[in-house]
Amino acid sequence: MQSASDLPLPGRVRRGGPGMPLEFDDPDGDGVLRPTKDRFGRPKSPWWRPASATGRAFLAAGAVLMLGSFITAGVMVAHFLERDSRFRIAGSENIEASGLTEVSRAEMLPVFGEDIGRNVFFVPLEQRRKQLEQISWIQHATVMRLLPDRIRINVVERQPVAFTRHGQQIGLVDADGVLLAMAPASMARHHYSFPVVTGIDPGDPAASRKARMAMYQRMMAELDAGGKHNSEQISEIDLTDPEDARVLMPEQGTDIMAHFGEDHFLERYERYQAHIAEWRQQYPHLAAVDLRYDDQVVLQMASGKETSASSAGGDQPAVAATPAPAAPKAKSKAKPSPQKPSAKKSSPASGKKPAPQEKKVATPAKPSPSIDKRSSASTARPAAPGEQGG
Repeated sequence: MQSASDLPLPGRVRRGGPGMPLEFDDPDGDGVLRPTKDRFGRPKSPWWRPASATGRAFLAAGAVLMLGSFITAGVMVAHFLERDSRFRIAGSENIEASGLTEVSRAEMLPVFGEDIGRNVFFVPLEQRRKQLEQISWIQHATVMRLLPDRIRINVVERQPVAFTRHGQQIGLVDADGVLLAMAPASMARHHYSFPVVTGIDPGDPAASRKARMAMYQRMMAELDAGGKHNSEQISEIDLTDPEDARVLMPEQGTDIMAHFGEDHFLERYERYQAHIAEWRQQYPHLAAVDLRYDDQVVLQMASGKETSASSAGGDQPAVAATPAPAAPKAKSKAKPSPQKPSAKKSSPASGKKPAPQEKKVATPAKPSPSIDKRSSASTARPAAPGEQGG
């Protein structure tokens, strides 16, 4: 039986052959014996780290020679690819495009005009992609080389979500506030059914237009939540004031301007629908309804008469009627011109009394709609009604 002193040390292997040492170095621990010294008894080093100066010089010269060979081969290949006519873009037929619906090839090809006759490897793909995305209808583009001599483009076009009106011109706008031009015949062919949005000016910053359209999207989503189609009752939305969506509601041959503010759109729409018949019966010259308050609704008249009404009971909303310019005509093409308020509108909780020239009359008893106390009436600003767009 071997004693502990007879066992080999870790990292060493014991051999018992004649003329051989009892133990060899085994640094890898795999049982394979490797010489650690050369024939002159000097320690051996890896080939990439020669011990002598001559070895190091030869290694450096070999590395330089190999690097030079790679560079020379690369230059020759690039020169070959540049000169070889097989890789030249012969004409516009070598440029393929997919995803084009509203954008025509005639609008897209000028982006690649200077690439006709150029080697396909020297077309700046990233630059061409950015140029394509500057076309208003193109939301995203991908540009690829297709060897030996073709360019392939994949395009994702923008989707309109509303009509826009600038003067007498009708266009389209997408969810990012990008204005899209389309011929009237094409619009008729698509059978678009959108509200008309005003207040999206081409001169506004892109971020401002995008913020206004984000409010429009939220409003449409709230009104149509749960499978409802309330947005179909909306004729026009003025987004000039980013804190007040002013909506034209068609009512029996005329339009009523409704101020919806910037939130609680469904709640205010339901309040409007529940009381509009009552308001129109009591105020035949009604032109605008401000729904931005918690406990009252401000009515604006189209005539020069001034009337104020408030309810004493708690089971119906308080109503204050104030004069306004003439009511807008249905199907009018004129752009609405917002009226600047002469005084800031106060919250019902402020306790301010109506102007001395107003008289109070009782409103007919009517169950009140559900009113959310989160409405931000203190920041609301009134504006005069606009006219409906086509």
